[in-house]
Amino acid sequence: MTHLADLFLILLESPAMSAETFTAHVESVTHLTQDVCELDLRLIEPKAITFKPGQFISFEMPHLQTGRLMTRAYSIASQPSRPDVITLLFNLVPGGAGSGFLFDLKVGDKTSFKGPAGSFYLREDPGRDLLFIANGTGITPIRSMLLANAERPDPRPATLFWGLRSQRDLYYQHELAELAKRIPTLTVVTTLSRPEPGWPGPSGRVLRLIEERIASVKDLAVYLCGNSAMIAEAKTLLQQKGLCPIYREKYYDDTGSTED
Repeated sequence: MTHLADLFLILLESPAMSAETFTAHVESVTHLTQDVCELDLRLIEPKAITFKPGQFISFEMPHLQTGRLMTRAYSIASQPSRPDVITLLFNLVPGGAGSGFLFDLKVGDKTSFKGPAGSFYLREDPGRDLLFIANGTGITPIRSMLLANAERPDPRPATLFWGLRSQRDLYYQHELAELAKRIPTLTVVTTLSRPEPGWPGPSGRVLRLIEERIASVKDLAVYLCGNSAMIAEAKTLLQQKGLCPIYREKYYDDTGSTED
């Protein structure tokens, strides 16, 4: 699956939203797995962007068949304290207009986008620990939240449950391990639904971690990001364990765009 699905964001066309236009150039392109790519964009004009961890930006691009312009939204994977360069994460999906557009960008290319936007962002929720649950590239906005939380003078206790398919789909594992080593109140658990022999970690869907490791949610604020089915099932499981704030962002299985 992809973070930020191919999607026409009608919300971005609403006059109530004052999205700013930015120009940037591609600073780096990193292939994290066979079909997941990371893109760093350095801002040209304006030279910095102010956003909340978890929000997204949007691109206009021609439809592959009709040529008409369409809008695709992509969550920011980097933290707000790095306002001059933003990181995007996306799946390469054959025939996906959004991922194809981003995948074709090369180091030095210029592009433009609008933003920031989105109501899925890290809240304060005093007295509550953080529980992040993601599958696939649903990790994107949650990575921004984790990095932002890590920069606080007193980081909030946080747990990440992240579901992927197999070892070939793993990425950000070293980064997350280093983050957990630096912040004793952070727990990171990656589970694989179809592990190959030799996988030392948990196996099964990410929902299994909720069932087995969460006894109560009364002191939690939960952030869900992934495909619609996972989010619906996770919400049901969590509500069976009590009441707590649950924030969610649905991703389509296409090109890393948000379903808002």
